[in-house]
Amino acid sequence: MKIYTRTGDDGSTGIFGGGRVEKNHPRIHAYGAVDEVNAALGVAIACVPPGTAFDDIREWLISLQRDLFVLGADLATPLRSKASVPRIDDDNVASLEQIIDAMDNQLPSLEHFILPGGHLAAAGLHVARTTCRRAEREVVEAVHAEALNPLTIKFLNRLSDLLFVSARLVNQRAGIADVIWEG
Repeated sequence: MKIYTRTGDDGSTGIFGGGRVEKNHPRIHAYGAVDEVNAALGVAIACVPPGTAFDDIREWLISLQRDLFVLGADLATPLRSKASVPRIDDDNVASLEQIIDAMDNQLPSLEHFILPGGHLAAAGLHVARTTCRRAEREVVEAVHAEALNPLTIKFLNRLSDLLFVSARLVNQRAGIADVIWEG
């Protein structure tokens, strides 16, 4: 089977469960932005070699990549579709909150704004975080255009928080202090 189908040459794409929409449809923007978050996470993971002090973070991030595939499938499939796909649910959101709390408990309290950067993996996580915030905006716009799972917005909101805390934890374990914004 070839990687190209030519079915999208007219500017349309198929959505899971049937039907086609324009490639600039809000639904496509939403799951496309989620795909970008996943790719950014892949870069951050690649910056953290296995067998280091970052192994637990690495495992969380790989798990998040799997969750982002679920999120993408959720967004790509109309709620009324007969196709059966896993959907983001309250357990997914609660899981993110548990990871955030576990990471945050290892960090000093944050009293100032910080600049993104530090360890290469932390910088990558900040890129993933800002990409996640854009994905959240795209999903909010898509929700206004048609019925989508409302928990997708909540999931992305928590995910961006998790990515921020992850970046701080990577820097801490690498012995790199947060750079305080002095504005």
